[in-house]
Amino acid sequence: MTDEPRWLDDTERRAWMSLLAVVLVGFPELERTFRPHGLVHVEFGLLAALSNVGEGLRLSELAGVMNMSPSRLSHRMRKLVDLGYVEISGDACDGRVSIARVTEAGREFAARVAPAHVADVRRLIFDHLDPAQTAALADALSVVAEKLGESCPGSAAAPKGPSVPGARAM
Repeated sequence: MTDEPRWLDDTERRAWMSLLAVVLVGFPELERTFRPHGLVHVEFGLLAALSNVGEGLRLSELAGVMNMSPSRLSHRMRKLVDLGYVEISGDACDGRVSIARVTEAGREFAARVAPAHVADVRRLIFDHLDPAQTAALADALSVVAEKLGESCPGSAAAPKGPSVPGARAM
């Protein structure tokens, strides 16, 4: 006896196909804003997250906030450091800890690019939704993101120390 797959019903299939359209069509469209600057969306997200916290963040906390593995974070941070947008230094109190901080150049870049990015996000997603649909989308995707985050070491969904104040979405 074999276990029969739990096939998607019509509503689930419609939701899945719509999500695929957002990922496969929407995200590449969002990347247009960053491509001329040699960045991708996730790198801008890291820059935005760091721009929202003046003191900087431990790399482990940043990985958690962004639901990224430490190795993926390290790869993306290297590029931001090379561009002069982020600096990484040791913690004065704990030499085992590295702190990432946005530089003035990084802050200026994020401020310059953010208006075009948010305009793209509105144009591609939120301009097509009413407030109730936006709330429903936020509720549904928050549940999925939290579950996905549980599988990422150091993720925001995993139990850990204090949360990052003022972190905003990219």
